[in-house]
Amino acid sequence: MYQPRTYRHRVKSQDLVSFGVTVKETDLYISALRNLRSKAFKLVTKYRSMLEKYIEHNPLFLTSREPLPDDDTAPRIVREMLAAARKTRVGPMAAVAGAIAEFVGAELVALSPEVIIENGGDIFLQSQKERTVGILAGDSPLTGKIGVRIDGKDTPLGVCTSSGTVGYSLSYGRADAVVTLSRSTTLADAVATATGNLIQKADDIPKGIEFARGIEGVRGVLIIKDEKVGIWGEVKIC
Repeated sequence: MYQPRTYRHRVKSQDLVSFGVTVKETDLYISALRNLRSKAFKLVTKYRSMLEKYIEHNPLFLTSREPLPDDDTAPRIVREMLAAARKTRVGPMAAVAGAIAEFVGAELVALSPEVIIENGGDIFLQSQKERTVGILAGDSPLTGKIGVRIDGKDTPLGVCTSSGTVGYSLSYGRADAVVTLSRSTTLADAVATATGNLIQKADDIPKGIEFARGIEGVRGVLIIKDEKVGIWGEVKIC
């Protein structure tokens, strides 16, 4: 069921044109050099159709909370989700928001060198300049007070957030925010979910950091629980 998004505008992008694209449960907030709503709508429809058709014949893809084997007959977006799930030991749908943002964004880049897509707290970012991603962290005193600075040269980049106290995504943990960085937004989404599942209290932050840093392709992680924060990798705080 669709839930309203209350955490838009997390990326500073006043120099861009912003617009929304909604197809069924998928609700993207996109910023680019010009309004690409029509093209984005077609892309969201295309990738949702691929996932829906695959799930029709492979219903376990939708419901599994554990990794599934690779399927070399599946569309690339499905295989990327399956691969991310195996790396992080979660179900493939843990990566769906990041995957849609990434696959839509990768095609929009051909029409605009500046593309930012937010999908349920997961962000695909392609930019020629520095951007700042704000962090919402529930009732933590740090919420809204820090951000992650992203250099344009480091994009395309996925900046994905999981929380056990904010939003509607499934999390078995109680982290106020887990933010992960990866060239693959699909992987960043799965890692954020899997890491967030490990955090019940602030003392669990080192365990979450160790888990995320052990996954190939992760460039950085930030974990907030209450007033405590842990950081590893290429995370530039501002």
